[in-house]
Amino acid sequence: MTKHFSIIIFGITLIFLSCFFLWPLGQMIQGGFINTDGHFTLGFFRLVFENPIYIKGLINATTCATASTALALLIAMPLAYFADRYHFFWKKFFTNIVLLPIILPPFVGAIGVQQIFGIHGALNAWLIHIGWMDLYHPYDWLGHHKFYGMVLLNALGLFPVLYLNLVAALANLDPALEEAAGNLGCRGLRRFFKITFPLMSPGVFAGCTLAFIWSFTELGVPLIFDYNRILSVQIYFGLKDIGNNPFSYALVSVMLLFSVAFYVLGKGILSRRNFSMMAKATHISGPRRIPFWKQGCCVALFASVTFAALLPHVAVVIKSFAADWYSTVLPDLWTCHNYQIALGHPMTVPAIKNSLIYSGCATLVTLLLGISIAFVVVRTKLPGRHILDTLTMLPLAVPGLVMAFGYLSMSQKGRAFAFLNPIDNPTILLIIAYAVRKLPFMVRSAVSGLQQTSYSYEEAAQSLGCPPLKASFQITLPLIMANLMAGGLLVFSQTMLEVSDSIILAQKQQFYPITKAIYELMHMLADGPYIACALGVWAMLFLGITIIGLSSLLGKNLGTIFRA
Repeated sequence: MTKHFSIIIFGITLIFLSCFFLWPLGQMIQGGFINTDGHFTLGFFRLVFENPIYIKGLINATTCATASTALALLIAMPLAYFADRYHFFWKKFFTNIVLLPIILPPFVGAIGVQQIFGIHGALNAWLIHIGWMDLYHPYDWLGHHKFYGMVLLNALGLFPVLYLNLVAALANLDPALEEAAGNLGCRGLRRFFKITFPLMSPGVFAGCTLAFIWSFTELGVPLIFDYNRILSVQIYFGLKDIGNNPFSYALVSVMLLFSVAFYVLGKGILSRRNFSMMAKATHISGPRRIPFWKQGCCVALFASVTFAALLPHVAVVIKSFAADWYSTVLPDLWTCHNYQIALGHPMTVPAIKNSLIYSGCATLVTLLLGISIAFVVVRTKLPGRHILDTLTMLPLAVPGLVMAFGYLSMSQKGRAFAFLNPIDNPTILLIIAYAVRKLPFMVRSAVSGLQQTSYSYEEAAQSLGCPPLKASFQITLPLIMANLMAGGLLVFSQTMLEVSDSIILAQKQQFYPITKAIYELMHMLADGPYIACALGVWAMLFLGITIIGLSSLLGKNLGTIFRA
């Protein structure tokens, strides 16, 4: 790749991210710290912390994120350790299927949880049937435990992110270090916490950071659970006053500052415990054969976690085939009519079309930018390339709800990007929002592929008279095609069921993507919730195939995509 072409790519990417990442963040922060006279003020920010409702929302969001991340880590750690260290039967199947929750958002699972644990749900119906609960006084599980339900749902939806990072971290460990510790008498759990876990700290940090930020800013689950005492929902309800109320901007600024503070705090703590290892392991080590009964324990662990994570989505599938499901363990009447209605409903058909357009265009944008950025970062020595790499990764550390609020803010009337106002047509802004949010996945996929591909192939082609740019396209791109396909599939699957940007930016029914259509259908009477489930099943089937393809293409390297 020529130097001039690299400079052009650097400039285009910098302009794009400045306009659609830094600028909306700046507009959003400015709205909370600049008064009507144009002067800087901390008054709005201070009043947020003086309001007990907002303080309660912030505490609940922080507690929920902390508990969700801790629970996700407890789930993911043993799974990653057993998958890396041991052979057991059906291992490939379970290590693939355990990843499914990564593309089945908690937003959809929340619908299933309501059907199972609602006051007239399947659990109460079963308890009444066996005589353990009074028919006339059923227990309201969600009414009394909404917060714990959100924590559990977030953890079951986010543990695959931690699992992938931990598997990647374990695969990169030098086994000689653990063997040396064992020879000195440090074995079992003591060796794990003294040697193995500290060496895994970068992977632990990468996964925990994403899990914390995503659960801290989760919007879909609290909305479905009707839990309003949390920061994300308070921000969502403040959108109606975005043009006139500075407290909405101040609330979003609080969310952003707390997210960045948690990221920096975690980075500061774990960066002190980084350990350098040999470039190549000094001893060939791999998964060990274990007795049959221990293999059964591994299978039972993977099966139970997968069952718990997929149970809410199974309830969504069952409800999609139900004519009516009320106060019974299973539906009394089954039907495929919901799918027929979903394929002809005036809200669902445009939603499917819209999501395909938004996600397809966003994937194409991230593909072009991701390949270009990766070549500049890996294949050139251009000054500032590491800044470009860092800038492209920052969207992972910025909450989606904050970005969506920023896009809405910068496109208000009288602003520089008013022509993108989503009230008129959100198509362009949604494509840009999806592309910016998911660009890190594509960049990491392309960078990983280039780092594993020797530059000597391009040099050999150039020595035979092939121009540098042509050599990159004809030699290197085919070699990293698996990485690019994996990154593209991940971006496409993540954007198809994106929640924050979709719910906030799509305001007219004709432009609803799938997630906004599901949310609106859930609040309709009669067949609305059943049609919403049918639409959710369509998306889950498609995205389930996607994650299996991703795992086949990248294997253990899939975890490098989720590095913050």
